[in-house]
Amino acid sequence: MVELSSPRTALPMAPIVAGYRGPERRCAALALSAAAGGARWLAAMLDEIDYGMVLVSEDAEIVHANHAARKELDAGHPLQRLGRRLCARLAGDVARLHEALALASQRGLRRLVSLGEGDLQAHVAVVPLGDHTSLVVLGKRNLSERLSVQCFARLHGLTPTESRVLESLCEGLEPREIADLNEVGLATVRTQIGSIRAKTGADNIRALVRLVAVLPPIVGSLRG
Repeated sequence: MVELSSPRTALPMAPIVAGYRGPERRCAALALSAAAGGARWLAAMLDEIDYGMVLVSEDAEIVHANHAARKELDAGHPLQRLGRRLCARLAGDVARLHEALALASQRGLRRLVSLGEGDLQAHVAVVPLGDHTSLVVLGKRNLSERLSVQCFARLHGLTPTESRVLESLCEGLEPREIADLNEVGLATVRTQIGSIRAKTGADNIRALVRLVAVLPPIVGSLRG
């Protein structure tokens, strides 16, 4: 006996229209939206870090610079922005910067580079990220930012005068220099330092300064 099979019937195909918003296009749109949102949040996150960070290509073209970097690259920094390129300000630094970028992009080597001289001296770290792209991290020119010190002072209940003394200590001033700056006696400053140490639990001035130095970097919400 021979079984007869029913003829196969082709399923009608849905017409393709220009405004089609089927699953494929919806997924693609969501992916693009997520990528754009991720890039926006990543840029916002980098702007909240109080270290200057510049993403550059092999030939020093700037791909992205966070808020701290845009602020740091002023007339007092040995690096500068010329158009879309990151360049050394002094002729003697050009070769050092070029070599560090080349070693990072071509050989994947990290480098700490000293640039500038005198009051303009600064250190930068060059970190390879792959695809001939490198991250240039600008060293801090101050031990601690004023906003971080203020937040630390409020956290430990320091008075406004004690906060100013703490800021001066973090700037590297000695108690005698702080006394002269504020036109008070040395004994007064020593008493204030003792009060700061008691409130923060620091054993000495070095430990006190270290407490502030390792604070998370805080960027002000008001940005000129």
